[in-house]
Amino acid sequence: MIRFASTTAALALLLGSAAAHAEPAADTLTLTFETGANTGTVMISLYNAEATYSGGTPVASKAIPASGPVVAVFENLPAGDYAVKAFHDVNGNGRMDTNPFGMPVEPYAFSNNARGNMGPAEWDRAHFAVAGATAQTIEIK
Repeated sequence: MIRFASTTAALALLLGSAAAHAEPAADTLTLTFETGANTGTVMISLYNAEATYSGGTPVASKAIPASGPVVAVFENLPAGDYAVKAFHDVNGNGRMDTNPFGMPVEPYAFSNNARGNMGPAEWDRAHFAVAGATAQTIEIK
């Protein structure tokens, strides 16, 4: 199971000037993974656009050993839409293993508990807003 939440850093306000404005919020996304196993690595990719989610480079990624609770923190994110792809690299070889037909044989998950049809979950189902406190629970299967 994957749980994640984001918290918003305090907005810095410039007061007393005609040009006063609020600085953009820098959000922190915290992902907590419960894998049910203490072997291998949880591989996490964070995307901030549909184009990159569908085959480009993630805005951030982490590889965290699966020894007890797995916590990944992404700091200083601009407010916006994000989506997560994650898998439990049980054997620790650095990649998602598949069967001869290309189907994953290691547990995986997408944000919003989105499910794919013959491939990864689509952006429309997986994306979520990060702008303030955000919490989600995702089951990794």
